[in-house]
Amino acid sequence: MTRFNNNILVVGYGAVSQCTLPLLLKHVEVSPEKITVIDFEDKKEQIKKYTDKGMKFKQIKITPENLESVLSENAKSKGLLVDLAWNIGANDIIGYCQKNNILYVNTSVELWDPDEPKTVFDKTLYTRHMRLRKMSKQFPKDSTTAVIEHGANPGLISHFTKKALLDISERLIYEKDVSGESLEKLAHYRDRLDFPRLAQELGVKVIHCSERDTQITNKPKEVDEFVNTWSIEGFREEGTAPAEMGWGTHEKEYPLLAHTATHGPKNQIFLARMGINTWIRSWVPEAGEIEGMIVRHGEAFTISDKLSVRNGNRERVYGPTVHYAYMPCHEALSSLVELKARRYKMQRKMRIMTDEIVSGKDILGALVMGHAYNSWWTGSSLSIEETRKILPGQNATTLQVAAGVVSAVKWAIDNPKKGICVPDDLPHNYILNIAKPYLGDLISIPSDWTPLKNRKVYFPENPDSKTDGDTWQFKNFLPLP
Repeated sequence: MTRFNNNILVVGYGAVSQCTLPLLLKHVEVSPEKITVIDFEDKKEQIKKYTDKGMKFKQIKITPENLESVLSENAKSKGLLVDLAWNIGANDIIGYCQKNNILYVNTSVELWDPDEPKTVFDKTLYTRHMRLRKMSKQFPKDSTTAVIEHGANPGLISHFTKKALLDISERLIYEKDVSGESLEKLAHYRDRLDFPRLAQELGVKVIHCSERDTQITNKPKEVDEFVNTWSIEGFREEGTAPAEMGWGTHEKEYPLLAHTATHGPKNQIFLARMGINTWIRSWVPEAGEIEGMIVRHGEAFTISDKLSVRNGNRERVYGPTVHYAYMPCHEALSSLVELKARRYKMQRKMRIMTDEIVSGKDILGALVMGHAYNSWWTGSSLSIEETRKILPGQNATTLQVAAGVVSAVKWAIDNPKKGICVPDDLPHNYILNIAKPYLGDLISIPSDWTPLKNRKVYFPENPDSKTDGDTWQFKNFLPLP
């Protein structure tokens, strides 16, 4: 357990925060009197078991106008701020923490008003990262640590990706299934943890953050109700934004409705259509082939960017296609169908599934494709039964996210002068060692799955049914027409 003698402010007390707090107290030794929790809703009853022990709860809605006054009262120098809220401008809150020597961890890069009309480019996480990078230039590299976008995905998925790359190379080296020169390169890049060149040498073309949530409930979704296993407001906000993905250097053509960046690393493309309406074929262990949504997520930017290889002119000569492929639980899928029929006006009732879940798992990992084994999946398969043994009253999805948050908090406390970091900047072994007890089965296995496997064409007259001879082209992953 890590001893922390300063104040901790937790902003937001939704489903993820309620799962994170008990893990935080398990891993960080701190007096309850030093912890304050803020939420814009009245959560006094939900948090009573902690406030009875001295923790403080305040019902406050943080706005651009009161941000500094709220933080100056509740977040102290050399303290820690865990931001698990929605709709608080990331640059403003991170900037405050940088200026006032406050450790910071969040799970997403938010804006104050994400629903304002904007261009496709303005709606992207890429733009938010560019603004964050611009803001961060005013602070030295050894400024107070701020870990950005570190839950399960984004967050743990970056560490799953690194583990997958190492496991693939280890197996190839062990089996000596490559030429002598390539064997030497693999060992060289592996030993130096040079992940971009390791991925390039392995021939990695595509990485999916592939997730299948099979948790089911004995309390079915009602009409005019949105049911999910994690933040409903967060899901709607990111799901109705453009589909966003890291774009591989092996890709021959852009998909329809694609837009590209005009500045920055230019490693991504953005589709002028909602992520929840953009489907892709993928694969996970146990459940097998899935069709998931390309919902925008931070890992599509950071994994793609951090695995890019550039020449002396800073031109990108290698990089994989990276994006989310999310198949949520059945109740959430039904909720989305109703939401679309309502023209995306949120349902009157909202519910996060917890004790009413009767079975199922959240299977979440990195599907790394294009190498000698075709595909390799590394990630977590966490059942509701295992979740309840660890933390009663929670579900598998929120526990995976909380594991990512707490591991980032521990690293930030141990490394307080690392500046603004994304998940890929953190050591994967450190993070996974902390998170592993909360992830159920940590799986890392090869698969012979490709997007052309099990492909059955029903309408050959449709030109969209045609495949590309290069297995790993984006068009081959699209659902059958």
